[in-house]
Amino acid sequence: MTSSTLGVLLPVPAPYGPELDGYRTALSGAVLETPAHITLVPPTDVPADTVPAVVEHLSAVAGACAPFAVRLRGTGTFRPTSPVVFVCVVAGISGCEELARQARSGPLHSTPRFPYHPHVTIAHGLSDAALDKAFDEQASFDAHWWVDGITLYENGSDGWGAVRRFPLGL
Repeated sequence: MTSSTLGVLLPVPAPYGPELDGYRTALSGAVLETPAHITLVPPTDVPADTVPAVVEHLSAVAGACAPFAVRLRGTGTFRPTSPVVFVCVVAGISGCEELARQARSGPLHSTPRFPYHPHVTIAHGLSDAALDKAFDEQASFDAHWWVDGITLYENGSDGWGAVRRFPLGL
């Protein structure tokens, strides 16, 4: 049986997302796998034949959620547990949590490794010096927008790519 690796994200829109992507690329020197985003469902393997059920599930989840405001401001870290520096979600946390809770049910049900904490990763798995640099340099980052949809991504033969966007309803 073949499987698909899926993730559900709230991409950070322009101009903020491309700004963070440029920073992330310059800091790590690596090609980005996904655009700057808030993760709702981390990479999850599902049987390929359940992808239509996932699409139906996400359509229902998105349709039952009203658009909401998100604000990013400042930096945080998961160190020493995990070598990650992120931009903090300071408004819209409950909207992100509810979308994540709903999306992680049904065909995307999984047991999380860590409690859900909405954030936008800007540095991961780099040297302590690079993580410190990201923490300091992005401390004044500030962005806000209306979340009006969620996006399903799939890790295919050519890497991660957006499969479908689901508009929020209500």
